[in-house]
Amino acid sequence: MFALFRTSTFRLAMVYLMLFAVSVFAVLGFVYLQTVVFVSRQIDETIDAEITGLAEQYHERGLGGLVSVIQQRAARTRGTTTLYLLTDRTHSPIAGNLTRWPDVTVDQDGWLRFPLQRAGSLVVGAAGQGTGDEAEHIVQAASFVLPGGYQLLVGRDTQERSDFDARMRQALGWSALLTVMLGLLGGVLLSRRLLARLEAINRTSSSIIAGDFSRRIPRHGSNDEFDHLAENLNGMLDRIERLMAAMRQVTDNIAHDLRSPLGRLRSRIEVTLLEEPSMERYRETLERTIADADGLLATFSALLDIAEAEAGSRQETRGPVDLGEIIVNLVDLYEPVAEEAGLRLTLTLDRPASTMATSPLIVSGNRHLLSQAIANLVENALKYTPSGGTVAITAGRSGDQVRLTVTDSGPGIPATERERVFDRFYRVESSRTTPGNGLGLSLVKAVISLHGGEVVLDDAQLRRAVDDGIPDEQPGPGLRATVTLPALASPARPSMGS
Repeated sequence: MFALFRTSTFRLAMVYLMLFAVSVFAVLGFVYLQTVVFVSRQIDETIDAEITGLAEQYHERGLGGLVSVIQQRAARTRGTTTLYLLTDRTHSPIAGNLTRWPDVTVDQDGWLRFPLQRAGSLVVGAAGQGTGDEAEHIVQAASFVLPGGYQLLVGRDTQERSDFDARMRQALGWSALLTVMLGLLGGVLLSRRLLARLEAINRTSSSIIAGDFSRRIPRHGSNDEFDHLAENLNGMLDRIERLMAAMRQVTDNIAHDLRSPLGRLRSRIEVTLLEEPSMERYRETLERTIADADGLLATFSALLDIAEAEAGSRQETRGPVDLGEIIVNLVDLYEPVAEEAGLRLTLTLDRPASTMATSPLIVSGNRHLLSQAIANLVENALKYTPSGGTVAITAGRSGDQVRLTVTDSGPGIPATERERVFDRFYRVESSRTTPGNGLGLSLVKAVISLHGGEVVLDDAQLRRAVDDGIPDEQPGPGLRATVTLPALASPARPSMGS
């Protein structure tokens, strides 16, 4: 329990309690002051009204009429809070419910104040004049000198105001105590609830630190800030788990892909050393060894290119790049390879026949990386398309984007594998007998993402001729890779050295 008081949530709750208590006390204090002022003003106005009315009675009805009115009012107010006294010049009482002229003091506001004592409901006079069961009260009064030397005093017993003031103070005290107690209880309950939810996060984190990466932070379904936090943390944990699984897979694939060529390399050298010395045999072995080493270096080079692309370390070499020029050069490069494999390589380029400076296929990027990414897409299409098939390349501009599509008539990729093929070393072919290292599409993904674009794989849509001779798009075998990149708003002539 004492540990709860040291938590930041409890301290925060106490801060809010203090702010709330100050606000409550300020409101209650304002109400108290306004109420006391209202009661005091009401007493003042009552005394003024009595004085004014009695003075008018004296002017209209004379001394006898005034005495009659005072006696009537004193009889009606017997035992209440209004006090009257009419005296002559020597302060001898003539009428009223006070036994003598009191010893008064004058306040700064001009009001007369004096103590008196009551025995039951009878006013027995000024302080010190009564006997028996007496209670001392304070009277607020005003005096008025009438023509003829008569003096009139009208007062109000302020005991009710004092009692009201005491009750108000008592109510404020209990209200303050109740506010603090309820606030403290609410702070404890709120802190315990928050700590319970934080403890769930801590337990999950401890389990994950211990190695159980399947644990996730529970959500309460209230859709509050803690549920949003749990959702974000669970998403982060899912991402970390996928990255760690990918890392393990990459490690396994590297071990598999590098073990075989290294084993072949070692066996070849060992066999060559066991055979009869032959310069021609040594040359052949060294050439094949160099070829295997080149393959290993190409694998590590691809890994470095992917890492650099994902880290964005080549941002400083960005500049205007004409994708149309890159695509044309790649088609010229791979056309002989396609013909040798018995494939048909086509290009449809949506660009004006005017100068290169007005080409709509200008993007901002690194020319070398973009060339390598597009070349990987073309090589993949040529590698997996059987003899007699077609590889079609189309490029054009759609709004503020440049769109490149590489379509083949090969076996395609199952829908469930299309996201995984972008992972390092992942290959749909589990036997891994086809040449390659499984890094081509990983590099494509990294490069296109670096340039703010997107690459999507889906089923190929090859144009077929229907019975009436009208071409129509029908789903066919193969794979279609679509790359979209942001186009430059005002393309300038690209630098050939970018």
